[in-house]
Amino acid sequence: MILFRKSYIRGIYIYKAVYNSTRVMSQRVEHDYNYSNSKFYTNKVVAKVLIGSVATGAIGYYLFAKRNKYSVAAEASLSEDESISAGKFKDGLPSFSLKEVGHHNSKDSNIWVTYKEGVYDITDFVDKHPGGDQILIAAGSSVEPFWLLYGVHENKHVYKILETYRIGNLQKDEIGALSDDMSDPYGKEPIRHPILQPASIKPFNAECPPSLLIENFITPNEIFYVRNHLPVPVIDPATYELEVEIEGQNRTATFTLNELKKLPKCTIVATIMCAGNRRGDMTKVKAVKGLNWGPGAVGTATWTGVRLSDILRTVGVNEDDGYKHVQFEGIDYDVTGKSYGASIPIWKALDKRGDALLAYEMNGVPIPRDHGFPIRVIVPGVVGARNVKWLGRIIVSEKESESHWQQNDYKGFSPSTDWDTVDFTKSPAIQELPVISAICQPNEGDKVKVVDGCILVRGYAWSGGGQKIVRVDVTVDAGKTWHVANLDNQDTAEPPQHWAWTLWSVRIPVDESAKNLEIWAKAVDSSYNTQPESFENIWNLRGCS
Repeated sequence: MILFRKSYIRGIYIYKAVYNSTRVMSQRVEHDYNYSNSKFYTNKVVAKVLIGSVATGAIGYYLFAKRNKYSVAAEASLSEDESISAGKFKDGLPSFSLKEVGHHNSKDSNIWVTYKEGVYDITDFVDKHPGGDQILIAAGSSVEPFWLLYGVHENKHVYKILETYRIGNLQKDEIGALSDDMSDPYGKEPIRHPILQPASIKPFNAECPPSLLIENFITPNEIFYVRNHLPVPVIDPATYELEVEIEGQNRTATFTLNELKKLPKCTIVATIMCAGNRRGDMTKVKAVKGLNWGPGAVGTATWTGVRLSDILRTVGVNEDDGYKHVQFEGIDYDVTGKSYGASIPIWKALDKRGDALLAYEMNGVPIPRDHGFPIRVIVPGVVGARNVKWLGRIIVSEKESESHWQQNDYKGFSPSTDWDTVDFTKSPAIQELPVISAICQPNEGDKVKVVDGCILVRGYAWSGGGQKIVRVDVTVDAGKTWHVANLDNQDTAEPPQHWAWTLWSVRIPVDESAKNLEIWAKAVDSSYNTQPESFENIWNLRGCS
């Protein structure tokens, strides 16, 4: 029998295995790619899955504290009790009024914020903030509304860092004036299937366990990975309207949900993958900023809706107009009224072969709230970040979206670039993703019995840009010999419109007398792009694939 321990590499996906004849073999999940089969609910599968704990401190505050001598020194002086009592009144410090705090809202006047009873001068921290200049929206006011939105701040380590910037107390008669009326923006979140493994709770982000993920070619809605940046909005389909604006022409068009559904219907099968999928493996090289995703931030669904190209041509947009981008704005707002936004090149939006959709169905039913109800953008072959959910507005423009997530996030950099040298303006926004594969069975910690001298390895592979997986190679001797995997389930569409993943498996002979074993897997797509051998040479500070 073999005890498996995972050691991921970005392109070649590695398992380290240790022989142990005293271990008990775990239950193996059988193949089944039929979407109508409800096996993923059975005890056989559920018994194999351990619900992941919530990732804390994912935005990486500790990285920046280490570079600030004052922060480190002050942090070391804080006891555990003090870190928990962040924001409480402190004797011996001056008191400030809200009016005084409000005057300190720029670097020229220093940037002050309040948290509960505390007043903080965060001027020196702004440039180090992992969320970029988003922190400036709290300048001269309270950070509490924003910490309600981003629950990852509710972390002892974050509290300790905050207290290093403490300069005083808020006047007692004004304590709570900015937060007494606040309600939890996550109070109306949808119910999620307990099998999902959370990477964060507020906002909610979670992935499907790897062994369960490959049980169906079409991922059931209930276990499709969830990637939210803000609270899930509550939208009434009866009053929903989509606004389409053509920049510079001073005209807009609106469509109700019923009007969209009356337009010609299109259905595609497409895989959506988060740019941070398998980021948790990249962090084994060096820490990165972002949610600690495993290999489950990916899923495949049947999407039905209206072609984006039909909508744009209906409002009079054509390829000769000189526009370069199509921007999308969601209806998921933060407390300042800013919504999630992204954009794609106009050629992708107008080309029928691009298959970009405004989808209202997912696997034959209305799109669930977590996945964009009532309308979401589906841009197949493109990183999940551009597939904007809860779509409220489309803007045809000469410019990319100016949103934080287009300009200061979801970009790749050299492994030598760090947070002191990064310049987001010098890197293009990620659109199409590179080829990837992942081993999903055996799972980390599984005890697997050798049958007839072989072990079974299963996983998925996918490539962006509509490329098709043509081969998955697997080795157990560090690349001296390779075994070609069976492509068990694959969509029939041809490149460059092959939008779905490939599920694969292979039985590999092993030497039962060996004490250690590594299994590597790498995928090759129809353009003969191949995964790199390690994360070291493609590591980037944002942890994007």
